[in-house]
Amino acid sequence: FVAIKKLSEYQKPEIIETVLPQLSDKLAVIYSRLKVDRILSRLQVVGGDRKMSIAIYDHGLHFIGGGQKYVATMASLLQNQFDITFITNKPVAISDLESWYGLNLSECKIKIIPLQFYEKRGMQCIDSSIITDDLENPFDEIARESKSYDIFVNANQLEKVKPLSPISVFFCHFPNTFRNRHFAVDDYTFIIANSQFTVKWLDKRWNLKPTFLLYPPVEMETVKVPKENIILAVGQLEAGGTKKQIELIKAFRSLRGDYPEQMQGWRLVLVGSSIPRNPYLKTVQNLLKQGSGAIELKVNADLEEVKSLYAKASIFWHACGLGEVNPQRFEHFGMATVEAMQNRCAPIVFNGGGQVEIVENRRSGFLFNSVEELCHHSHQLIVNPDLLAEIQAVAYQRSQYFRMAHFEEKVKHFFEIIHKEYATIRLPNPADVAQIVDLNREG
Repeated sequence: FVAIKKLSEYQKPEIIETVLPQLSDKLAVIYSRLKVDRILSRLQVVGGDRKMSIAIYDHGLHFIGGGQKYVATMASLLQNQFDITFITNKPVAISDLESWYGLNLSECKIKIIPLQFYEKRGMQCIDSSIITDDLENPFDEIARESKSYDIFVNANQLEKVKPLSPISVFFCHFPNTFRNRHFAVDDYTFIIANSQFTVKWLDKRWNLKPTFLLYPPVEMETVKVPKENIILAVGQLEAGGTKKQIELIKAFRSLRGDYPEQMQGWRLVLVGSSIPRNPYLKTVQNLLKQGSGAIELKVNADLEEVKSLYAKASIFWHACGLGEVNPQRFEHFGMATVEAMQNRCAPIVFNGGGQVEIVENRRSGFLFNSVEELCHHSHQLIVNPDLLAEIQAVAYQRSQYFRMAHFEEKVKHFFEIIHKEYATIRLPNPADVAQIVDLNREG
């Protein structure tokens, strides 16, 4: 490495052009072509000829979601220091990400790599769990692409992508699968988890420990306006129904049936993104047709409308995990809950997953284990304005812990360490060499 650097620094261009390919071919026989290519590419960074490159792979980037916002926010913080390319498998544009998440990503690029296994089956969701041990790994195409970057970031815990870059980072929001033939997480340089809940299951399922914990950044505070009698629920309308919109509709109708006078003027607003031809969305829409109103459904609402609803809502509901035994179907952190709390909504959320790391029960909100408890806590707040105001105020204070400043400090520090190590060639310390020589002599 040092010899190639010296050659590049002190020889004439025509000599370099002649000698370097020959030297590379000889080194490739000894060390492999991949390792030699890495050295040559790294020298460009060491010499200041280019920025370090980062590829951020997210197979679900075309969906609006908390995990996608998490990594897009990271990219927005790093784009001036690094050359960043998003890699995904379905059509999506940088302008979409900027619009969905209110971020500036003007220095980032995007590369779409369709995976034929999923394209042939017309699948919108890239589900890695259907790739059994007897099948070829369709994610090998992403692995090959990773060779072209200094840092490869697997942003959405797709465990079957083998990193071939010099440095690799695996962001885990939850270990969705079990170890199998194509499992590649052991090959990553760093693993970063988004919650203590995820840390626990990383150990249980994969026997792995993260490099560190990085809570998602949340910046959704809006202009303070008078609160209205709105119960708000924000979450993807996933095909599997993990955000429990149907259960929330039934809970609200139960409240209206049990307390018709006290619930007068209150409404439930459900906000969520959806893919086309979503059977779960159809079920929700059909259920709403059977009711008597006071429930609104906002599908793929734009950011400004979501912010307006956060500002006006008094209470926030989140039921992901209710009735589930599979930890994969729990909320792994709960960015929407923090967003609501930053806008002084009183959160009433399911007692499981990452939500318990956010909401302090009976202080900054309520945790529930059943629909009956959800209704009970909601009724408590609706009939007691002082308690509602108190919970809203403490929820706002608690939400400050998850603001951007903590996230930004950790992300920048982490990538600065990587950059410093990668862009510097450490020559042997003479004192260390002398000590080794002396020890050898004594021996």
